[in-house]
Amino acid sequence: MLEGNPFTFPEVQTLLDGVTVGGRKLSDQEQILNLAESSKVVLELVSRHKFALTKEVFCGLNAIVARNEALEWGHFRGEGAETGFTPDVSLGERGRYTPRPTEPGAVRLNEVFARGVQALETPVVSIFERALTFFLFGALQQFFFDRNTRTSRFMMNGLLMNAGIDAISVPAARVKEFNSKMIEFCVTRDATEMIDFLVDCHPDGERIRSGSA
Repeated sequence: MLEGNPFTFPEVQTLLDGVTVGGRKLSDQEQILNLAESSKVVLELVSRHKFALTKEVFCGLNAIVARNEALEWGHFRGEGAETGFTPDVSLGERGRYTPRPTEPGAVRLNEVFARGVQALETPVVSIFERALTFFLFGALQQFFFDRNTRTSRFMMNGLLMNAGIDAISVPAARVKEFNSKMIEFCVTRDATEMIDFLVDCHPDGERIRSGSA
C-alpha cells in the first residue's frame, strides 16, 4: 500500500508462495518480490549480527529494493554510468523537491552520508532516535536514483531489530497520513511531526513516549 502497489494481501501471499497472479503487471509483481527479498536480507543480517549503519549495507539493500525499478541501483548517484541526471520528487500541490545534484563519483553525497552517520552515532542519540532519524535523512538526501524512502525504511527497521526493538509498520489505513507528513517534512525540514507519526505506528509507541520502553 505504501508503494501504491495494487496487489491485495491474499494476492501477495499467493505470489510469495510461488504462484503468479493473473491480470497483474509484471512490474508490480517484481516490486513485491524485491520487497520480500529485502526483508529476508535484513532479517538474515540481524540474525548474524551483521547489520550496521554503513554505506555497504545501505547500498546492498538498495540493490535489491530498486532492482529493475530505478535508472541504476546499488550505489550512490554518480558512482555508476550516469553522472549528470538529478531526479526530483513530486510533492503534489506543494511542488517538487530536488535533492543535491548528481556528480561524478558522488563526492558530495559521500561526504553528506559520512557526516550524517557520524552525527547519529554519538552516545547522546538513542537507538530509536538513530533509526527514525536515519530513515528521514536517507529519504531527504536521495542518495540513490530511486526507491530512497523504501531503502531507508528497511535501514530504520534493521537498526531497530538489531537492538532488539520491534520494527515499525505503517498501517494501510494511514498511508495518506504518512505521505502527507513526508511531504511536509521535505518542504519544511522539520522532522517533529514525522517522528511523532512513526512513534505512533510502533507497537510500543505509548511506552516509548513515556520513556519506559
